Amino acid sequence: MIDKSKREDGTFSREDFTFDKARDLYICPAGKALTTTGTVSTDHAVRYIAPVPVCRACPLKPKCCPNMPARRVLRDVNEDARDVARTLAKTEAFEQSCRDRKRVEMLFAHLKRILRLGRLRLRGPRGAQDEFTLAAIAQNLRRLAKLAARAPPTPVACVA
Repeated sequence: MIDKSKREDGTFSREDFTFDKARDLYICPAGKALTTTGTVSTDHAVRYIAPVPVCRACPLKPKCCPNMPARRVLRDVNEDARDVARTLAKTEAFEQSCRDRKRVEMLFAHLKRILRLGRLRLRGPRGAQDEFTLAAIAQNLRRLAKLAARAPPTPVACVA
């Protein structure tokens, strides 16, 4: 999951606001509540809005919502699942999984682009298996040749 909730302009991002699931509201960094009507919009999000008089009197308004009368925070209806994904994305096991997946994906990309296996030419499951096996053998032989090849010996000058 690609998370683009961080802000680049120096104002508070959504992660600076705390979600209270029991009361169904967000708490801003100043401790004020952002409430919702509970209506799900067409973009599958619920809007949490702070009262305008509260935002206007807040000392953190320049860092929170300098160009708006009050702060709004959007919460997707599937935000609980996104929170789980964000939590998992910060683990070492996830990083290892990304590294492993990249190695495999690079091999498939090489098969498709360099060995031109973007489309199988043989028909049926056995034909596809045979063609893919031959391509994998060719790929492994290329890798083996790179590993086994030695550099030519360099001539050593005689010092006398």
